[in-house]
Amino acid sequence: MTSELVERAQRGDHEAFDALATAAYHRLYAIARRILRDGYAAEDAVQDALVRAWRDLRSLRDPDRFDAWLHRLLVHACHDQVRRKRRRPFEVPVLAVDQPSVEDRLGQLVDRDELERAFLQLSVEQRAALVLTHYVGLSAAEVGSILGIPAGTVYSRLHYGTRTMRAAIAGPSEPQSPSPEPGR
Repeated sequence: MTSELVERAQRGDHEAFDALATAAYHRLYAIARRILRDGYAAEDAVQDALVRAWRDLRSLRDPDRFDAWLHRLLVHACHDQVRRKRRRPFEVPVLAVDQPSVEDRLGQLVDRDELERAFLQLSVEQRAALVLTHYVGLSAAEVGSILGIPAGTVYSRLHYGTRTMRAAIAGPSEPQSPSPEPGR
């Protein structure tokens, strides 16, 4: 069914592309949200990916690979969002936080914040590998296919990303060596 919709969309059928985009939107948003950690940036990345998909759909050779191709477009759009964010000053909204009534909730909040800060220290490539592997549940070969890299590079990004997060959580006592991977 999906490959039939892709073929119709490749011929210019707006309704077929709308059906494909509607079916994929929430999944794409969840992935982008986990990579970027910002809802607004995730919405922009999904929109950019879908615009690119419509624009470049005719160049897709294998309609059965539509989902992997769309994931690749999304990861590239997330990378573009991070680059744009570096150019703009980042503003953090100040929110009123109620005091938790239970001690455990405070501890969970601290742990979550610590993980969030460690995750934000990763490159977009490492975030994408972690999200696609651990959140989406894809194998290294599938992630490599989506990102256009060998499976070994996926394992490398997972390894160095995990190591960077562990070092960030452990604090300054463990020296962190830089990742040998270049940017994209």
